[in-house]
Amino acid sequence: MSYIKVDKDSDFSFHNLPYGIFSTPDNPKHRIGVAIGDQILDLSEIKSFFQGPVMSRCQDVFNQPTLNAFMALGYEAWREARRTLQVLLSTKESTLRDDVSLQSRAFVHHSAATMHLPADIGCYNAGFASRLLVKKGFVPTVCHSLAVEGTSQLPRNKKAVKKKSLQTVGDYTDFYSSKDHATNVGVMFRGKENALMPNWLSLPVGYHGRASSVVVSGTPIRRPSGQMRPDPTRDIQAWEYVPLGPFLGKNFGTTISPWVVPMEALLPFVESNPIQDPEPLPYLQHHDPYTFNINLFVSLKGQGKTEESIICKSNFKYMYWTMKQQLAHHTVNGCNIRPGDLLASGTISGPDPVSFGSMLELSWRGTKSIDLGEGISRTFLEDGDEVTITGFCQGDGFKVGFGSCVGTILPALQH
Repeated sequence: MSYIKVDKDSDFSFHNLPYGIFSTPDNPKHRIGVAIGDQILDLSEIKSFFQGPVMSRCQDVFNQPTLNAFMALGYEAWREARRTLQVLLSTKESTLRDDVSLQSRAFVHHSAATMHLPADIGCYNAGFASRLLVKKGFVPTVCHSLAVEGTSQLPRNKKAVKKKSLQTVGDYTDFYSSKDHATNVGVMFRGKENALMPNWLSLPVGYHGRASSVVVSGTPIRRPSGQMRPDPTRDIQAWEYVPLGPFLGKNFGTTISPWVVPMEALLPFVESNPIQDPEPLPYLQHHDPYTFNINLFVSLKGQGKTEESIICKSNFKYMYWTMKQQLAHHTVNGCNIRPGDLLASGTISGPDPVSFGSMLELSWRGTKSIDLGEGISRTFLEDGDEVTITGFCQGDGFKVGFGSCVGTILPALQH
């Protein structure tokens, strides 16, 4: 346990210790911090304490304005850094606990910090899904493209990552890995007999888009303009995606949480992988459990409403394709993965209507109203709507969470 007081409902327990990039009014420099409770620990102030065999030679990564250089060090460095942080923050360790002067410099309250994108992310690849999106792994971070749910991961596979490169230009790939979601969408558009495309059970389907429009939680998302109305995001996608896939319907905005949760923090919540039939090809097979019990929620607050309403309760364990399979398929053709790349699961739906991860499913293609209370309902998002996506693992008296992912819909620009 830690000497830092952490509320049992906080996303940032001692068992979590996620990384993020922050600045403060008195110091606008972007720097690396670790969240615990309502505090952020500034790693640039304590970098000299990282004295392990790897990090003792790489302390300057904690002076960088993004996490890219730290990510590039690889798994042994990440594990060593986490062990050091666990010791420094534990109740039995006096180094930081009893140094009042250092504490005053090293700890910043969340309310005094401005959060930024955790890594430099370049171009974006995205899956075939209409998304409110919950996305999340290194390291997961909650992420959405205001239109439905999934999870995003920064690569942990040390063989696939070029560890010696400090390249900060990354990419973003979105998969389509929820069988329930893919089935629901297929039923709506192709009928029950042809719900899943022939390739879906054989490989993790994914697609490419833009990372230039990835923004941090709290940034408004402007409704896109395009060739069709009245619901531009969906109408644009339906019109443009043949034959090469989504374009303007998916490249205008993707929101991510500022916090990056280490995979080690998720391992206590691992579950058995789903049964896959037909059996995947050998390069997609792995027998170690790599499905995680992560509770996912989507809330919607309409303009003028005083309270937000939970419209979706899903779980990452509903995924059909695992993160390892996504990464293996992404790289099987020789494609390289770089530190800072963002990989997303795509929309995550469960078997029940309350777990449907998109407005498209929740309203069943606009035929059902979603009750928000106070006499307000929705079929799809409207201008002024505020969407909040959260995700956490529930431990015994603690949480391992990803923080909030918030965005408000702004009206489309008139051309």
